[in-house]
Amino acid sequence: MQQMLTNIAAVVPGLLLCWLIFRVDRYEREGLWPLLLCLLLGALATLPAINIERWFIEVFYPQHKNFATTLLLAFGVVAANEELFKFGALLLGAFPYRFFNEPMDGIVYAVMVGMGFATVENLAYADRFGLETVLVRSLTAVPAHLVFSIVMGYYIGKARFRVGSRFALMAKGFLIPFVLHGIYDFLIIQEMSAWLTVLGALSVYLGLYYARLMINDHLDHSPFRK
Repeated sequence: MQQMLTNIAAVVPGLLLCWLIFRVDRYEREGLWPLLLCLLLGALATLPAINIERWFIEVFYPQHKNFATTLLLAFGVVAANEELFKFGALLLGAFPYRFFNEPMDGIVYAVMVGMGFATVENLAYADRFGLETVLVRSLTAVPAHLVFSIVMGYYIGKARFRVGSRFALMAKGFLIPFVLHGIYDFLIIQEMSAWLTVLGALSVYLGLYYARLMINDHLDHSPFRK
């Protein structure tokens, strides 16, 4: 029973955020199957990403833990790895298709990918660390993935309709979430100061404020707005 409750707690935040972003997209909502496809691709993307991270942590990191290797873990292993897989899932599951018919769709589908990823990641943490860790992640890591996904989707939405240079916009769609993710992870996993860990958690909510501005920008310029 305890494990079942832990698994439910691991799944609910991501699904709730999926529902919220679906509701926010009020001018032309997406069909169920494209949403589920992106959610599934995000979930599948978690598996290779987690295995890469576990290999690095178990084989290399404990024996060489210092400032430089913590930076490498945060940026080179976790952030680059996870954002690359999510970026690929978004391009594979939504970018080329006709149902991607306005810039706001970039945010919607990116959030589906991100929440699929965060949910499976949460289940992995639930299995290893239990309910307390899952509850903490529900207030930190899951909203962080939401922020990274909205930023990615904002620029991919612009790139899809060429609001500027497509290459530059797609590069921003990967690089900005990668940098934000790396900074967040470094602040969370570093052991120099507990205050930096708190700062990392609080930065998520500052990120949510700016993510909301990105959502509003796409909604304000929706071609389906009457």
